[in-house]
Amino acid sequence: MTRDATDAPFDIVPVEAIAEGRATDAYFDRTVTTLEHAGKNPRVVAEVTADQFPTGEFELLAGVKDAAHLLEGLPIDVDAMREGRLFDGGPVMRIEGNYLDFARYETSLLGFLSHASGCATGALEARRAAPNSEVLSFGARHVHPSIAAMVERGALVAGLDGISHVAAGDVLGVEASGTMPHALIIAFGRGNQEEAWRAFDESVGADVPRVALVDTYSDEKDEALRAADTLGNALDSIRLDTTGSRRGNFRHIVEEVRWELDLRGFEDVGIFVSGGLGPEELRELRDVVEGFGVGGYVSNADPVDFALDIVERDGEPCAKRGKLSGKKQVYRTADGGHHVGLADRTGPADGEELLVPLLRDGELVREFDIDDAAARAAEDADAVGF
Repeated sequence: MTRDATDAPFDIVPVEAIAEGRATDAYFDRTVTTLEHAGKNPRVVAEVTADQFPTGEFELLAGVKDAAHLLEGLPIDVDAMREGRLFDGGPVMRIEGNYLDFARYETSLLGFLSHASGCATGALEARRAAPNSEVLSFGARHVHPSIAAMVERGALVAGLDGISHVAAGDVLGVEASGTMPHALIIAFGRGNQEEAWRAFDESVGADVPRVALVDTYSDEKDEALRAADTLGNALDSIRLDTTGSRRGNFRHIVEEVRWELDLRGFEDVGIFVSGGLGPEELRELRDVVEGFGVGGYVSNADPVDFALDIVERDGEPCAKRGKLSGKKQVYRTADGGHHVGLADRTGPADGEELLVPLLRDGELVREFDIDDAAARAAEDADAVGF
């Protein structure tokens, strides 16, 4: 039987442990011990890579800000793609320095990049599935609260229009979105939906959209019309969060609600949908709804399988089996191509170098801006046909 080693109320690795290199796999500690015993500390080039060669399957890079602050202050040079760039092969980050100066940080570095890039890629797939709709990130409830800000940042880097998590919004400087859950309606009791909608309208700030949840107790069409009658011109939208076991043909339900609202003069009331939605559902519904809440498709996305490998030791190319030796550069060409080549050789004539300075002798030489990253992601997605 295992026992808790501390009195910490939550199973969260402290920030201090990450910064000190304690958030590592044990074999890195033993590697450091062994190399120090042997008096070895080679100067290396190490690269973070998911696929050695371009595959045509692009993913969105995120987590660079956290990775940069993890390595900041170490006597190393780091080049990396910018947050919000798409990649499909070759390195996304390159580290140059004495191996012992960064060995213990590999586990956290890969975790920062892998998980965030997975969430961002899922969010970009949702964004591209409904490019003209409002799409919000609703998935924070599916993950450990300590990583909610990572999930929400990835969603924003991908270009989603908003997030739901309040504390993550505090971290990111973004106001969280959201109106009411089924629990609010249930708290007023069956048959009292009007009272719940009216109380919400009377109590929340004027800047909060009036979006009424309309599928708690009765038919979606019935509750949508009752909400419209109750709130009148104050009602911005209705939200359908119908559980999958009751959903049936969701598009037909949405179209029926739209018909009945329009028939009664509520053409300006939008329809917002949520609940287990992914790109396929967004493409199916984007012409009949104004907005989506996407949850697990973003927050539960598989991490990108990054690895960090030494590709040069004391100036000599090297690599383990299955990996490519030598210091590399990656390029984006005008036709959207993604190219990998050796850094000391000439790249494509029209190629833009994607690995650019991030740290120089431990000093951060780049700023981070979510809006800039989102614009970059949109431009890259167009260029590569994501």
